[in-house]
Amino acid sequence: METSSSTTISRPSVIAPASGNKTFVRLLRFVWANIRRRPERFVLSVLGIALAITCVTVVRTISSSFAITGADSVTDVIGGAQLWAVPAAGVHYDSTVQALVADGPAPAIDAPEGWRAIKTLSGITDVNGTPVSLRGNDENPTGEATLGAAVAQRLGLRDGDSITVGGQSLAVRVRGQGESVTVSAPLAQSVVGSNGWWTVFAPPGQEKSRSLGTTFGDAVGMRSTSDPSVKPDPAGAGLIYDTVGGTGPLTFDQKFSALFSGKVTSSTLGIISIIGLVLGFIIAVSSFLAAVQERRREFGIMSSIGLADEVLYFFLVESAVVFVAAYALGVLTAGIAVWLVIPGIATPVAWLQAAGMVAGFLPAMSIVGALIPVHRLLQNRPVDLLGAR
Repeated sequence: METSSSTTISRPSVIAPASGNKTFVRLLRFVWANIRRRPERFVLSVLGIALAITCVTVVRTISSSFAITGADSVTDVIGGAQLWAVPAAGVHYDSTVQALVADGPAPAIDAPEGWRAIKTLSGITDVNGTPVSLRGNDENPTGEATLGAAVAQRLGLRDGDSITVGGQSLAVRVRGQGESVTVSAPLAQSVVGSNGWWTVFAPPGQEKSRSLGTTFGDAVGMRSTSDPSVKPDPAGAGLIYDTVGGTGPLTFDQKFSALFSGKVTSSTLGIISIIGLVLGFIIAVSSFLAAVQERRREFGIMSSIGLADEVLYFFLVESAVVFVAAYALGVLTAGIAVWLVIPGIATPVAWLQAAGMVAGFLPAMSIVGALIPVHRLLQNRPVDLLGAR
């Protein structure tokens, strides 16, 4: 009786499985070999993307600096008050003195009983040949000049020193972190005139009320708003900014800083930086497409033996290497450029914020930059890739 038997033959896999770390190291070696084979393409790709990242980082650094400056300047002005009544001509930020300055006479206000209103005169003067923001109010002692720490450092002054303002010698007292020199109201008026604003404190127990602006505005005959982007009517009596009211999670200071930041990012400079970033991305994709075209046969062999996934991983790793190198070069170049050109505006904190924002683009740009060439590559059958010349 004839018997038959079947034999099962197991075929070894083409490549033994390796751990994730070993696979990644192998891919890095593959990428490094490709970079050494075509170093000029790698350098040009990195430089093109780095230039775009530099443009964006510089603009974002300036934007973040203005946001920080805007928040600090309005905090310095308000000083814990719930309301800020500005003149009909409004106020503006003067970069030469790094502070907010009034553009017109302070509005006429007769505060109702229980409210405390402080009139502050505001303008610009020279102290020891340096332009500074000068403010005056009735609460500053006669014969003294109160300086914020920032302006004191800029002028090289300390507690106990003396300065001359409006022909009067004043004793220096350093308080707070502001950029203004505060003197008595009569002295300030003799130097900068009647331009200024009011800061208003609510009656005890009402400091958190959401209707302070409306209540006080109705009492003194002025409009009120919690939106710092609203400008006063030049023909009106002035405008009251309610720093407590309004909706949303942002404080008045944060809204004011966002307004400063938005002016930079929405400007022509901001638009150009975004266009530069897009062009840098196009440069990267073009470089990867050229690499694919050159290495079609090599990738055809890999695909024919079941390594199609490795082709994708290779391009992802190469794309990541290019973008990380470009990011490091671009961010460092931006930091140096900002430090050399506008050291008085940009700060290390603003630069770090800008670098973090730009870093958020990299993963998506790296992945998409690799997927576009790979998608075109995998549309072909391995036999077509092997036959390419």
